[in-house]
Amino acid sequence: MSDGVGNGRARQLQRGDSLPVVARRANPFGEIRIVTNERTGAISYCQGSWYQSRADRSGVSLMGYIHAIFGLLAELDAQHIVVIGGAGGTLGSMLARIGRTVTIVDVDPHAFKVAQRYFNLDPSIACIVGDGRKFIERSKARFDAVVIDAYFRGTAPVHLCTKEFFAAVRRRLRPGGRLLFNAIAGDDRDPHPDKIASGMIEAGLPARILDTLGETHRNAIIVGGAGPRLRPPRLLMKPATMTGDLTDELRDMVFRAPRPCDAFTDEDYAAPPRKARR
Repeated sequence: MSDGVGNGRARQLQRGDSLPVVARRANPFGEIRIVTNERTGAISYCQGSWYQSRADRSGVSLMGYIHAIFGLLAELDAQHIVVIGGAGGTLGSMLARIGRTVTIVDVDPHAFKVAQRYFNLDPSIACIVGDGRKFIERSKARFDAVVIDAYFRGTAPVHLCTKEFFAAVRRRLRPGGRLLFNAIAGDDRDPHPDKIASGMIEAGLPARILDTLGETHRNAIIVGGAGPRLRPPRLLMKPATMTGDLTDELRDMVFRAPRPCDAFTDEDYAAPPRKARR
C-alpha cells in the first residue's frame, strides 16, 4: 500500500503532493515541513524540495534504502554505529530497537527536535550537533559501522565524499567494520556512486554497490570494507503500511562491481567554482 507520495526511493516533491502540512519550521538549510497521510498514518519530513524521511506512526521507515542499510547492518551484526545525517532519525531508531548503540551526527539542530517530536526518535541515541567529518577526525572511538546519509538540496556534501575522508573513517573502524554510503543516482549513466566507491577503494576499503539498475533518481548503497560478501537485504522490520512496496523494492536491489572512474578528493572540495564561459 502506498502512503500517497510514491514509493520509498529518493525523490523530490512533485506537483500534486498535497498532503496536509501539520508543522513548519523555519531553517537556514531550508524550511522543514511535516506532512501526514491521515488514511495510513504515514508521516513525512520534507525540506526544500526533497523528502528527507518517511515513517509510520511508530517511527519505522517507509524508505526502501533505509531498510536496505538496516538489513546490511543486521547481517554484519554491527553493534556500535555512527550515522552521519539525521533527518527523522528512523534508521537510528530502528537500530536502537534491536539493541544497537547508535550515535547520530547532524549539522542541523532542528533535525533532532523534529525527529524527537514527530518520528519517535529513540531516547538511547546519542545526538551530536556538528559536522560529520570533524566528528570522525576528532573521535578516538572505534565503530563497527559508519553510515553516511547526508544531503543538502539533493546533493551530498563534497567533503563527505572524498577519499581522504574515507581514509579517516577507515581509521575509526574496528577490524571487519564497514562504511555504508547512501548515494543518489540520476540514472544508469550517473557516475556518482562509482566515484564514491573509487574513493573508498583508494582509501583501502574494498567496495561494492547495492543498486537498482534501470531506475531513475534512485538510492545506491556503497559498502566499503574487508570481510565476507554481504547478501542483498530483505525486509526485517515491517512498518504498518507500504510493506509490499518495500519488499518489492528490496527484491530489485542487487550488488554490482564499481565502474572505474576518478574519486572525489579534498582538492575538489577546496577548488573554487569555475566561471561559466560566455
